[in-house]
Amino acid sequence: MTFYQIVFLFFAYSFLGWVGEVLFTAVVHRKYQDRGVLSGPLCLLYGVGGLVITFALGDIREGWFFLLVFSAVYATVIEWIGGHILEYTTHTRWWDYSAMPFNLDGYVCLGASLTWGALGVVVLKWGNPLLLALYSLVPRGVWVVVLLAALVVFCVDLVGTLLAMAGLRYRWPAAAAVENRLANLTVRGGMWILDHVERRMAKAHPALTFVRPKRQQTDTFAAGCSPYKIILLFFIGAFLGDITETIFCRVTGGEWMSRSSVVWGPFSIVWGLAIAMVTQLLYRYKDKPASWLFVMGTLLGGAYEYLCSVFTEVVFGAVFWDYSAIPFNLGGRINLLYCFFWGFAAIAWFKVLFPPISACIEKLPPRGGRVLTWALCIFMAADIAVSSAALVRYNDRLNGVPASNSVEVYLDEHYGNDRMYQVYPKAVHTNS
Repeated sequence: MTFYQIVFLFFAYSFLGWVGEVLFTAVVHRKYQDRGVLSGPLCLLYGVGGLVITFALGDIREGWFFLLVFSAVYATVIEWIGGHILEYTTHTRWWDYSAMPFNLDGYVCLGASLTWGALGVVVLKWGNPLLLALYSLVPRGVWVVVLLAALVVFCVDLVGTLLAMAGLRYRWPAAAAVENRLANLTVRGGMWILDHVERRMAKAHPALTFVRPKRQQTDTFAAGCSPYKIILLFFIGAFLGDITETIFCRVTGGEWMSRSSVVWGPFSIVWGLAIAMVTQLLYRYKDKPASWLFVMGTLLGGAYEYLCSVFTEVVFGAVFWDYSAIPFNLGGRINLLYCFFWGFAAIAWFKVLFPPISACIEKLPPRGGRVLTWALCIFMAADIAVSSAALVRYNDRLNGVPASNSVEVYLDEHYGNDRMYQVYPKAVHTNS
């Protein structure tokens, strides 16, 4: 699938989602209500969800049940995250399922999730083939011009909406206080755009406000579920996950092997992201019964591991685990037993590990904690960049592609096949 086809599908599903939301509101509430966040006729949840389902679940399009289940899980998580972001930035709910059975704090509910699952089936079974057939009817040059223009307008719309949601209008100086003529005109123009965006959004949701409340000062570092704590939990989870998998392979397979995701240090990105995201997603539900955490961990963990497997194969041309020999597997990417492991891991994390680890993080001195967090972020960014380049070059070498520049020569010298096999012994290259 080409870049322009991806962009086309994103806009198509975003627009169709917006039309569906508007029609639903018109039928149920007998009034027109713009259901989109942007000024344009787009509903981003549908566009993002459509692309995630397209790329993540393309391999199982023939399996109706799993396609329905995983479409429901992915789309529900996207809706849950989107609902929280909108409520946090606008201080109002854009939808509320509180009156629906089996809802989770009104953000998602079973009925909506099943609807998302059915839409996911429609997307892969009929939606994508039909839309791509329509795409092929128009010359490529026309699509390039139209889609690039649409992307520019979309980016301008998105930036204006994000600035409005960030409450920038209430933090800018008053235009009258800006003496420089050019700066004054810039401020006035920006104020006009943000005011237009706010008025448009307020028509659909009169209760929303973009005024940011003042943050309460605290002497505790990374209190609650702050970004600093989530970042540090990523590193802790990445390290503990790597060590756990290494020991597991030794016990079950009888050999020591690297389970790292990066070339510098024992860090499993899959585990680090899993710990960080599950903490962010389920922090407010950490006191729920163990059975609830098990079910959520099983579903979210399985969907997450499947998505990671697809991502690494698409980006790096390699699969880093294969469960084809284990019963009840799905394309070798996940299996039922390890999905249950994710469920037990969720219980162990919130009931046993998270409380003491969280307490230790909060004991760090605020300034030292911030410096440590930023230093680790810089290190990991460099580690991921080098590891990604080394993996791409590793795959190219296996395909017989010679080094064409000094960077590739450096990678060949320092991250040759032996070194890469040592770091990624289970990697299976799918296009070599």
